Amino acid sequence: MTKRQLPGNLHRDTLAVRVALEPSQHGENSEALYLTSGFVQPDAETSARRFADPTEGYTYARTSNPTVTSFERRLAAMEGTEAAIGASTGMGAILMMCMGLLKSGDHVICSRSMFGSTIALIGREFGKFGVETTFVSQTDVAEWKAALRPTTKLLFAETPTNPLTEVCDIAALADLAHSVGALLAVDNCFCSPALQRPVEFGADLIMHSGTKYLDGQGRVMAGALCGPSKLIVDVFGPIVRTAGMTLAPFNAWVVLKGLETLNIRMQAQSANALAVAKWLETQPAVSRVYYPGLPSHPQHELAMRQQSGLGGAVLSFDVRGATPEAARANAFKVINSTQVLSIATNLGDTKTIISHSATTSHGRLSEEQRQAAGIGQSLVRLAVGLDHVDDIKADLCRGLSLIA
Repeated sequence: MTKRQLPGNLHRDTLAVRVALEPSQHGENSEALYLTSGFVQPDAETSARRFADPTEGYTYARTSNPTVTSFERRLAAMEGTEAAIGASTGMGAILMMCMGLLKSGDHVICSRSMFGSTIALIGREFGKFGVETTFVSQTDVAEWKAALRPTTKLLFAETPTNPLTEVCDIAALADLAHSVGALLAVDNCFCSPALQRPVEFGADLIMHSGTKYLDGQGRVMAGALCGPSKLIVDVFGPIVRTAGMTLAPFNAWVVLKGLETLNIRMQAQSANALAVAKWLETQPAVSRVYYPGLPSHPQHELAMRQQSGLGGAVLSFDVRGATPEAARANAFKVINSTQVLSIATNLGDTKTIISHSATTSHGRLSEEQRQAAGIGQSLVRLAVGLDHVDDIKADLCRGLSLIA
């Protein structure tokens, strides 16, 4: 069946439900799920062409799959990039990016507020192969500039960060990277293309953990890189095919369908998060709230410019405590007193998730690294879902009311 050509300049909401491969001969309205490891070839000549050039057609699922292609095309359209490539996880996407761009002697500049596993992968694992990394302040552009070297190949930022929601100036970092011939990659997991499109501010590559908001219901693992075709197709494509960090067709299909409701979920969850953040600022047991949507956030104005006027759905807060030990006990008290919120470490779910960052997402970092990132024992992270705001507040009250 021949699909009608989509017109240009469609809104993101429309792209999220329309961009995909054309339907099969059966004319399905919902994109098909192709659960097959291999594809039968019509003849030896066609098989040879397709194995030589995967864009000619499908041969083996580690190389490409129609369902994965639909996901990649839809995500690229929503991010405003030429292309995208799927990966088994978000960390797999980062591994793919680093393997494609870096070699021994190259230098990376990275925010010290990045996700803990990102810091470990780039700083420790790639350090074994001669890649040097400098970790700098997320928000201080001067530190990024001072860290530039002739060997700098990549600047990598996450905005907002996990869990303190620090926001970097994407345009300023893009200018710095390009001044020395380097690339800027942005982890866009917290905002998703529903709120923020880093390419519009000069970023070269956009990384996603599809496990988060792209899926939106905590069902599967997935990752992706978005960017120019010369990198996505020519550089990262061969790595995925060779190294095997391939996105499974079923997972791609789940996230593909998740993208259809991404915008309305992000709007609703951001509104819930703002309401909870404002309420937390009034609670005596809370010493500080970290949320870009609040005027009290240090990068509030920048966040509103970059994030379509919304703060996103993740916030963190410090509970009071005279010592680190007391603060940790109080944080645990808040978490353990909940009866509705999910005690878990994921984010982006429709269910509100609560966690203690210092012992979970950043638990494998040294205390020195945690302190440098500003993550203390008093910090509680909240990934706000679609639970009713009043129920979220009441659940947090159970523990906050126990803190003297």
